Amino acid sequence: MSTETTATPLTADEERIARAKEEWRRRVAESFGKRPAWKRDFTTVSSAEVNPLATPDDVAGFDYARDLAFPGEFPYTRGVQTTMYRGKPWTIRQFAGFGTARQTNERFKVLLAHGQTGLSTAFHLPTLYGYDSDHEMSAGEVGKCGVAVDTLRDFEVLFDGIDLGSVTTSMTINSTAPIALAMYLAVAEKQGTPWSKVGGTLQNDILKEYIAQKEFIFPPRPSMRLVTDQFAFCAKHVPKWNTVSISGYHIREAGSTALQELAFTLRDGMEYVKYGIEAGLPVDEFAPRLSFFFNAHNDFFEEIAKFRAARRVWARVMRDRYGAKSPESWKLRFHTQTAGVSLTAQQPYNNVARVAIQALAAVLGGTQSLHTNALDETLALPTEFAAKVAVRTQQILMHETGVAHTIDPLGGAYFVEEATNRMEEGAFDYFRKIDAYGGMVEAIEAGFPQKEIMDAAYRFQRAFDVGDKVMVGVNAFTEEVPEDEVPTLVISEQTAAEQVAQLREVRRTRDGKAVVSTLHALREACRNGANVMPPLVEAVKAYATVGEISDVMREVFETWQEPAIF
Repeated sequence: MSTETTATPLTADEERIARAKEEWRRRVAESFGKRPAWKRDFTTVSSAEVNPLATPDDVAGFDYARDLAFPGEFPYTRGVQTTMYRGKPWTIRQFAGFGTARQTNERFKVLLAHGQTGLSTAFHLPTLYGYDSDHEMSAGEVGKCGVAVDTLRDFEVLFDGIDLGSVTTSMTINSTAPIALAMYLAVAEKQGTPWSKVGGTLQNDILKEYIAQKEFIFPPRPSMRLVTDQFAFCAKHVPKWNTVSISGYHIREAGSTALQELAFTLRDGMEYVKYGIEAGLPVDEFAPRLSFFFNAHNDFFEEIAKFRAARRVWARVMRDRYGAKSPESWKLRFHTQTAGVSLTAQQPYNNVARVAIQALAAVLGGTQSLHTNALDETLALPTEFAAKVAVRTQQILMHETGVAHTIDPLGGAYFVEEATNRMEEGAFDYFRKIDAYGGMVEAIEAGFPQKEIMDAAYRFQRAFDVGDKVMVGVNAFTEEVPEDEVPTLVISEQTAAEQVAQLREVRRTRDGKAVVSTLHALREACRNGANVMPPLVEAVKAYATVGEISDVMREVFETWQEPAIF
C-alpha cells in the first residue's frame, strides 16, 4: 500500500463484506457483550490495537504487483531471495564471547561443531568503550560480558584454527568498530586470505548507541565520518564485507514499540546513506553492503508484519528518495535475535518456549540469519549446555517443522497484510517527524527518539504493573523455585589477571617505535580528513592497543555528553 496517496475507495464487493462484518459484530455484541472478557487487554506487546477480524475491506486497494509481488522482486515484501529458504536456509549465527580470546575460540569451535554456520562475536565493555584491560575503568569488567580484546594478539588467538575465507563473522561493536575491522583484516592477511574473500558484518551502528545502548565515545558527526570512511575503504578493498548492521535490536531492548524499532532503525539507515552520498560515494557503490539487525519479540504477528514492512519501506526509500538504481541497493537483508528483554529469571525454562516462538516469527518474516537466546541469558552468559539448546531450537525449526518449505506462507492473509500496511504507514509518519528536525543526527541531538522510547517503556511498565500485560511466572502464574534451579556460567576473577599479564607482555615485546609512528599517522589522518582505515590497519599490525588508538581519536574528536531529556 502506497503511503503517499489518498485512501483507495472500497469496491462494491469490499463494501458488501464491510456491511456484513458490521452485522456480524452486532450479533457478537448481543451474544457476548454482557459477558466479562477473559482478559482486559487485547493489544499487542507494543500496546497497538489489534483488529479482531480482518476481512478484504481492511486491505482496500491492495495491489499484488505493487504491494506484494514475488520473492526477489521489488518491493521485496515476500523476501529478498527468489527461492528464500528452499534455495539456502537462514544462517545459524549464535552470539558468543566471554573471558579471554582462547576461551571464546573454544566456544566458537563447539558451536561450529554443533551445526552453527556463522560466527557472531561479543566484546567486553572495556573494548566497546575504548579502554585497555588494565585501565582503571576496566576494573571488574574484564571478560565479563564479552571477550577481552586489547591488541591484535587477542584477535590472532580468537580466530586461531578458523578459516576467515570460509566462515563469515559478525562483530557487535560500534564506537571502536574500525579498530575491530582493522584487526580482523590483519588476521586474514596473516592467514593468507585475500581481503576480497573476507565476508562478514560489522555492527558499526553508532546512531543507535546515542538512541538506545549508550556505548558511544565521540560526538555524532565525527562518528559518522568514521562510518563513511569504512564505506569507502571496504567498497574498494573488502567488497564482501557488510560495513554496517543497522540495529533495531537495542532500540527494542531499551523499551521501544515494534513500530519505533522499525522506524528509527530504517531512518538510521537512511542517515548513513545520506552521509555516504554527501561524502562523495555513489549510492550503489556502498548501499548493497548495508545490512540490518532486528529484534524478534513475543507478539507473533506484530513481529512478522514489522519484518515484511521493513523490506517494502527500504526498497521504496532507496529507489525513490535516494535514486539508487541497482536492485541490490533496494534489498533489505537482516539478522534477527530473539528478545533478550523478554527472558525471565523467574521460571527460566519458560524461556525455551518464548525463544522458539520468537524464532518462528523471524523465520516467517524472512530473516537471513538468526540468533536464538539461551534460556539462562537473563542470569549470566550462556553455559555450553544452554547455548546448544538454543542452536537445536533453530535446527528443529529448520528441519522438522516444514516452515522452510514454502515462501512467505502468510502473504495475502488479510490480518498480516493490514498489519504490514499499518507498520509502513507508521514508519513514514516517523520519517516526516525526523525530517522536520533536519535528519536523524539532529533529532538525536534534540533528544526526540530517546524521549519517544522512554515514553513507550513507561507505558509498558505501567500496563505490566496493573496486570494488563502478563508475563508468565513474573506477574502471573508465579511460584517459588530454588535459586540454583539453573546452573550459570561464572567468569573467574583470574581471567582479568591473565588478560592484563598478556597485554603487558605484548607491550614489552612489540616495536615501540613502530607503535609511535603508526599512531602519529593515525592522528594526522583524523585531523586532516584522510581515510582512517589505512593507518588503523598499520597501527594494529604494530600491536598498538585498543586504548592507545581510542585515545588518539579522543584527542582529535573529543568525547560526547548526552543531553538531559525529561
